[in-house]
Amino acid sequence: MKLTSDALGALRAEAAGSLTQRIAQRAVTHNGFLATAINPPVIARNDFTFSVDIDSEAVANQNQSGRCWMFACLNTLRLHMEKSLKLPKGSFELSQNYTFFYDKLEKANFFHQQIIDTASAPLDDRKVSFLLQTPQQDGGDWDLIADLVKKYGVVPRQAMGETHASTTSAQLNTILNRKLRQDALELRDLVVRGTSLENLESTRMRMIGEVYRILSIALGTPPEKVDFEYRDTDDVYHVTRDLTPLEFLSTFIPVDVDDYVGVINVPIESMPYGKVYGIETSDEIAGGLPNRYLNVDMETLKQLTVKQLQEGEAVWFGSDVMQSSDVASGVMSTDLYSLDELLGVEFGMDKAQRYRTRESLPTHAMTIGGVDLVDGTPTKWKVENSWGTDSHGGKVGDNGYFVMEDGWMSEYVYEVVIRKDLLSEEHRKAFDETPIMLPFWSTFNPI
Repeated sequence: MKLTSDALGALRAEAAGSLTQRIAQRAVTHNGFLATAINPPVIARNDFTFSVDIDSEAVANQNQSGRCWMFACLNTLRLHMEKSLKLPKGSFELSQNYTFFYDKLEKANFFHQQIIDTASAPLDDRKVSFLLQTPQQDGGDWDLIADLVKKYGVVPRQAMGETHASTTSAQLNTILNRKLRQDALELRDLVVRGTSLENLESTRMRMIGEVYRILSIALGTPPEKVDFEYRDTDDVYHVTRDLTPLEFLSTFIPVDVDDYVGVINVPIESMPYGKVYGIETSDEIAGGLPNRYLNVDMETLKQLTVKQLQEGEAVWFGSDVMQSSDVASGVMSTDLYSLDELLGVEFGMDKAQRYRTRESLPTHAMTIGGVDLVDGTPTKWKVENSWGTDSHGGKVGDNGYFVMEDGWMSEYVYEVVIRKDLLSEEHRKAFDETPIMLPFWSTFNPI
């Protein structure tokens, strides 16, 4: 179809003749879409009182980085520490920069191996292009942070605090990706020329050494030993010295990350419920646990989440956080904005359609720390975010906490991490079967 001058003239005349469009135009050009379309009664009906409430931490802040998945895991671990050690609430954080360092290092090593494995394919091959587009970045998923924790342990935040590059990671990512793309050309050339395995490994070690140097300069050098001292809620002083990060993990974290699995809701025909799925090219730590997801209906996912909360455990979850949510109020509701009324356009895709067209996908991980049950049915959920308590001079939710309506959860939550023993026997057995592998370009691929 060609947009002729007559057609454009008719469109202009129609727009000019509509009073509601002129009013909407004045409002949106001054305030933006969302501020104009927001429904104040939706915010008013969402208070922050929950019948099951296990989380009242001081909210952490990932700042200008994509480490939400990492923060959400470390936040759940510190909740367990608080309970077992009687730590004053909000007085302690695990170092996010420590796990960030090793995440970057492992991703670089993973990228080098993938480049070697695909060296015979042309640069414009779909997989090679996918790798080179973003050699590494900040994102990840539960299985990756679980592997990092198991391999490298954890340390208190004061042992390896935040730096400019950890809180504002864009420059670091730009420099690392530039270096890794350069590495890719050299590695591909070596493989094509038939270099020896010894020479290839020597080259890789040099490259990883250079990555380590960049990370050390940007993030600091990870500690080999740490001290941990604190006063508990009874004002009793405790101190433990010279612990390796793995010793710190085994001594102070009273749960095993291996006991938890990813449970997802992707309601599309090509991914039947009750099956476990994996993703090609997502095993970012050599010898580590690959990403695995059990797909279930939404009602089952919610029931499992409630069970875990009722046992006093927070729930790591992944969602499409910017869909129909307001940062200032912290409200997440499907009818928060009346864009249809404002624009005169109907938006009617369901969850499956949004997922298949990439209109909606899991973009952000947070922690569920409470739920409001009415006659046993969830109506809203308490969410601990990792965006701090204020942003650009404005508040973020209720001291950093969000309230998620149950309808929003149905539409925009894709994954929760659940203790395996809470699953049905049938669902536990599904993890023993060979997973159905999704292609590397899958929406769920965390790299």
